[in-house]
Amino acid sequence: MVDYIFLMHDDATAGDEDWEPYLRKLRQAGVFQGGSAIGDGVCARKDRSPEPVTANLAGYIRVSANSLDHAKSLLAGNPVFEAGGTVEIRELPRTD
Repeated sequence: MVDYIFLMHDDATAGDEDWEPYLRKLRQAGVFQGGSAIGDGVCARKDRSPEPVTANLAGYIRVSANSLDHAKSLLAGNPVFEAGGTVEIRELPRTD
C-alpha cells in the first residue's frame, strides 16, 4: 500500500454534516490515515522573502491505497469532490 494525501481546495462548499459519513466509509475500508482542516499560516525562508501561502487549500486527508487509480476511487463521497470542487491527490513517497 502507498500513502496518498488529498488536498481539498476551497472552490466548493461542503457542509460539516457531509464529512462524517465519508470519513466513516474510509475508516471502515481501513484506508483512513488522518486529516484536518487547514487554517491560516505563513511561509518561511531563511535567506530571502518567502512566497505567500497557498490560499486555496482548505484541508487534507491521508489515505493508503494500492495505486493512484485506487486513491482516486476513494474520492467517491468526498464532500468537496461531490460538490464539484478540486481535490489534489499526491503520493507521499516513503524515504526508508
